[in-house]
Amino acid sequence: MDRIVVATHNKGKVREIREILKDIPFEIVSLDEIGYDIYVEEDQPTFEGNAFKKAIETMKHTGEITIADDSGLEVYYLNGQPGVCSARYAGSDATDEENIAKLLNALKGVPKESRHAVFRCSIVMAYPNGRILKSEGICKGRIGFTPRGSGGFGYDPIFVIDDKGTTFAQLEPDKKNKLSHRGKALRQLKSLLEDIYKES
Repeated sequence: MDRIVVATHNKGKVREIREILKDIPFEIVSLDEIGYDIYVEEDQPTFEGNAFKKAIETMKHTGEITIADDSGLEVYYLNGQPGVCSARYAGSDATDEENIAKLLNALKGVPKESRHAVFRCSIVMAYPNGRILKSEGICKGRIGFTPRGSGGFGYDPIFVIDDKGTTFAQLEPDKKNKLSHRGKALRQLKSLLEDIYKES
């Protein structure tokens, strides 16, 4: 069975990727599971640029097929912030709680109708033979006033999904995966993979 290395140390991301890609004939492993302590600086101006850089550099280190994603939150009222800096919005070593607190403070006093946001995910899959696959997914919503729910990670407790009224953190994992930006990007990638293996 072919193996895919996920270019992250984030256990939540790995869990979501495994769940959505469980039907494809690959073993999915994290960097931690194969003993690689690789850090790739996310210094590109776009999500796709960061995903591409992480996928290529990790693939070169491991010599294996690699998936990398970059995703984050874009708040319209804040002109797209935190954007590519979502994971380090409150500092390079910020916790999820610190990032959430900074964002809620930045939106203090902003009414519900002006708190629109989008979660965006770009995924790049790099093969050692030079093949590159790309996919993207978005989920529209708004920023809540207080954290709700105990599931998920990152900004999930304050991202209220359009038409649902619930946050990502209030959803069961399978329901979140059907709606989320990462879930949409991974299903698009899965479709690309299925087409490739039909041809082979």
